[in-house]
Amino acid sequence: MRLNFKNISLSLILLSGLLLWPGAFTQADTVADLQNKVANFQAERQKLAAEIAALQKQLTTTKSQSTSLKAEIQKIELTRAKLAKEIQKIQVDIKQAGININQLSGQITDKQRKINSDKDSLLEILRSINRFDQIDFLANSLAGQSLADLGAQLANLSQLQVRLDGKLKDLLGLKQQLEVKKTDQEITKKNLDKLENQLADQKQIADITKQNKDQLLTETKSKEVNYQKLLANRRAKMQQVQAEISKAEEALKLTVNPSLLPKTGTGALNWPVDKVIITQGFGMTAFAQNHVTLYGGSGHNGIDLGISVGTSVKAARAGTVLGTGDTDTVCRGTSYGRWILIQHDNGLSTLYAHLSLIKVSAGQTIETGQLIAYSGNTGYSTGPHLHFTVYASDGVKIGDLVSKVPSCGTYHLPLGAKGSYLNPLDYLPTR
Repeated sequence: MRLNFKNISLSLILLSGLLLWPGAFTQADTVADLQNKVANFQAERQKLAAEIAALQKQLTTTKSQSTSLKAEIQKIELTRAKLAKEIQKIQVDIKQAGININQLSGQITDKQRKINSDKDSLLEILRSINRFDQIDFLANSLAGQSLADLGAQLANLSQLQVRLDGKLKDLLGLKQQLEVKKTDQEITKKNLDKLENQLADQKQIADITKQNKDQLLTETKSKEVNYQKLLANRRAKMQQVQAEISKAEEALKLTVNPSLLPKTGTGALNWPVDKVIITQGFGMTAFAQNHVTLYGGSGHNGIDLGISVGTSVKAARAGTVLGTGDTDTVCRGTSYGRWILIQHDNGLSTLYAHLSLIKVSAGQTIETGQLIAYSGNTGYSTGPHLHFTVYASDGVKIGDLVSKVPSCGTYHLPLGAKGSYLNPLDYLPTR
């Protein structure tokens, strides 16, 4: 009888080589140090969250249009203070992610050390098996070896097999644990990259907010009477621009085919923000009826979602960005401000307006829920919010509108034909 374990031995040697971790890791902090850091970060995050909530509460009480320069400056300062706290909170989250990566690195190093320590014993078992593999039991028997000696050798071989099975199981388990830790680390690193991008965005929005304050003070020369003139001028221009837009939309030769639209009430779109607070609905709302000239008598062409400056705005559905723009570059405070128009695959297109920072570009393909912008207070806006419009895709296009309003130029913005404006609540999930 001849026992052959060469194939098993070779495969196990190869496996032991594959189990070796290719990377090197720095020495991690002690467990106690890491736990203390995590506890401190959590306490700091809770404190910052409470401060952010308090500032948001103050902003909510001043969400209507400021009637004085002092009130407007106060609102801007509250926004800047809230952004500063949110930046601090993101910085804490970044530190927390760093701690998590450090912990995972330490755990990966521990697993690698265990694999390396087990490798020597595994190789010794393999060498023992190989020695038994060279035994020709029939030759030994003819040479006079007793059956008792052969039985002892077989018993030893059986014990080696048991040890081999156990060690193999341990190593396979360690390999799986390494893979899990590696995956966790990759996810954490991706989250860290996301946080760092978010931090950069929030800092940019904070800079924009400061620029808006400086520009307002420059325009008004810090005088209340000049602020009131500025408001009146913007309101008059907004009404004239709205009339021009309405006239241009009436001239559009686009036909809406209702059969191409999804059924209402089916949740064809997702909410573009996480926390939904509707400050104005669609159509002839109370505000629209009291300010008929603001919307050209046609009512509100979307819904307004009350959110503070710098809040993440997400795509309501996968699609393609048809275009982006900023009407404030043509005539400040008279239209959508910064906007994005996305065409979806279900016959609908969505508009996101009054943004502070745009994160996508024309022609870009996006996924449902993807970050596309941050909310703001650009264009004609009575306070920070997201304006969200839903169109029938075959009834909307991006056009260039040459304005005749003094000091205004050529607007680049979405234009919707008659019947193209749809009630967003018909296609959004029920709250």
